[in-house]
Amino acid sequence: MGIKPLGDRVLIEVKGEEMEKQGSIYIPDTAKEKPQEGKVVAVGNGRYEDGKLVPLDVKVGDTVLYGKYAGTDVKHGDGEYLIVRESDILAIVE
Repeated sequence: MGIKPLGDRVLIEVKGEEMEKQGSIYIPDTAKEKPQEGKVVAVGNGRYEDGKLVPLDVKVGDTVLYGKYAGTDVKHGDGEYLIVRESDILAIVE
């Protein structure tokens, strides 16, 4: 992969979107809503609380839902990723 998040950060592969069409008009990327679901591809070591390392609740391979405007967008190779803090992750999709 090549990217290792630090601390309580999580690297998420953004779920790809299909080209959206409304009637006979294609909706441009700028008018689409940002996706809120993705797959965890890397996690940091955890966060420190009272001097103790607390591991993260999410793990590599989990599909998660995150806040609409959470994190930092990152492009690496051919993929698009998002780096978020664990607290920005709302749920794990089962």
